[in-house]
Amino acid sequence: MKLVLFDLDNTLLAGDSDYAWGLFLIEQGLVDREQYERENERFYQQYKQGTLDIHAFLDFQLRPLSEHSLEQLQSWHRQFMSQYILPMMTLRSRALVDNALNDADLVAIITATNRFVTAPIAEEFGVKHLIATEAELRDGRYTGKSEGTPCFQSGKIARLDEWLHSMGRDLNQFEQTWFYSDSRNDLPLLEQVTHPVAVNPDAVLRQHALTHHWPILDLHAD
Repeated sequence: MKLVLFDLDNTLLAGDSDYAWGLFLIEQGLVDREQYERENERFYQQYKQGTLDIHAFLDFQLRPLSEHSLEQLQSWHRQFMSQYILPMMTLRSRALVDNALNDADLVAIITATNRFVTAPIAEEFGVKHLIATEAELRDGRYTGKSEGTPCFQSGKIARLDEWLHSMGRDLNQFEQTWFYSDSRNDLPLLEQVTHPVAVNPDAVLRQHALTHHWPILDLHAD
């Protein structure tokens, strides 16, 4: 049996959907430009450096969801997909996902970015299974808080295990387990699978991949 996992931001996407959503909110005038732009950039740099406080970031990132109806948010997201996300989806990333869907027993996208932002992106890739950070919903509205374990760093392992167990499965049941990622933040899960693959990796992951003879792919050029 074969399990294939894909990180999303800067892996399948030639960009970061979480960061881009912040830019979209600024562009639409939905948040204070100066304050939000500064904080969005600060958290993004911390993420790239491997120092992100995920709970502080989620308090910042999810707050705008609580200020609007789900219907309005979904309308904005359709515009966001067209304007920001579709241009990030390269032919190489689409082909890689299609190959996995045709070849593997189970395929999932696993991402630290929240489900509201990423579910339509997974659907666009044709991937049915999404493991993402959960934004809390109450009575049809987002509360601005996260729910459960954030799908970040070692939390990705915990969330993956929960997801597999919900189907009566275990990671060790698969003869081959593949995980594609760009980020040092995903080293905990990369080290758990039988076939780790670095995709357009950051400097830390690139060095780790070279040291351990992991494949390195470029998906961002068509």
